Amino acid sequence: MRQVLVGARLFTGERMLDGHAVVVEGERIRAVVPVDAVPTDAQVQRLPEDALLVPGFLDAQVNGAGGVLFNDTPTVEAALAIAAAARRSGTTGLLPTFITDEPGRMRQACEAAVEAMARPASGVLGIHLEGPFISGERPGVHESRFIRVPDAGDLDYLSALPARLAGQGGRLVVTLAPECVADAVIQRLASAGVVLSAGHTAATYERTREALVAGVRGFTHLFNAMPPAQSRQPGPVVAALEADEAWCGVIADGIHVHPAMLRLLLRVKPPGRVFLVTDAMPPVGTEVTSFMLYGRTILRREGRLVTENGTLAGADIDMVSAVRNCVRLLGLPLEECLRMASLYPASYLGLDGHLGRVAPGYRADLTLLRAELSVLATWVGGQQQRH
Repeated sequence: MRQVLVGARLFTGERMLDGHAVVVEGERIRAVVPVDAVPTDAQVQRLPEDALLVPGFLDAQVNGAGGVLFNDTPTVEAALAIAAAARRSGTTGLLPTFITDEPGRMRQACEAAVEAMARPASGVLGIHLEGPFISGERPGVHESRFIRVPDAGDLDYLSALPARLAGQGGRLVVTLAPECVADAVIQRLASAGVVLSAGHTAATYERTREALVAGVRGFTHLFNAMPPAQSRQPGPVVAALEADEAWCGVIADGIHVHPAMLRLLLRVKPPGRVFLVTDAMPPVGTEVTSFMLYGRTILRREGRLVTENGTLAGADIDMVSAVRNCVRLLGLPLEECLRMASLYPASYLGLDGHLGRVAPGYRADLTLLRAELSVLATWVGGQQQRH
């Protein structure tokens, strides 16, 4: 049975439309039509007239949410629980993120993501491995004893994983430090379909540029866990700013990066190359005030998640809040903020052929927003959930 969503204003991912309806059949969008061309044989659902229907948000970096940390329990159930919690804030697709840890647990997390993707309307789009191939000089909150260079077994496993995920429309992202991984390794992983991102790195500008040529596609939470740009040591930040082709994920919580730096980034980069991530942790979507990571207590204090010595440990933000911050702190048009949360991450992941837009043939992953940009409802593969 076809269903028609009508009444709300529509943002297609490219432009705003009034007086249009979205026709959904199964898990796909069949058509976007004027209201006077709505099929007569379809079930009509009238949405609030002051609401805005937009492409569902995509988050390429979610460590946890709803009280669940993927590193604690790298299971199918954990991945699904994180996706369910994130959905309440408009995120209809995400990569559960597994940070630097033991090799066996890393593989367990990958297998869980493969299985979770197979569940109908799971919202899981693959997995992000943030480490363990990172710099001991810039570990952030990652446990240094687990940091390592990839061995032959890692390369064989990770090179085979993208094909398994792609069969279900998913992606593997690996964050690595370019100075810790040889170009030959970067080339092999990139040619296998791994989306490579530079992060937790102390690489020089020159080494970062080499890694971009070898196959690194973007930067993980740009500015964070990397040295600041200096006049004689521009480092990875300037390499990211200068490389038009490079994608930059950013945490727009007003804490990880000053809004002025984000405004500068957006002026320098070509349109569409900066996208939002949350780097969310278990407290997001809950009232808890602390959680455990690597046996250490992480405290929730005034919008920050920090160790007892003050090191940031992920972020206390959801995607709809990040969108609101882009409007409020950065002064961006709402349309561009919505693209940064949907179309641009879909493009970064190579999923923009079926996600990130409201258009015929695209998956019916949608988010319905109130006028003040809170979430009323979501659809994942055409299945609705009210919030």
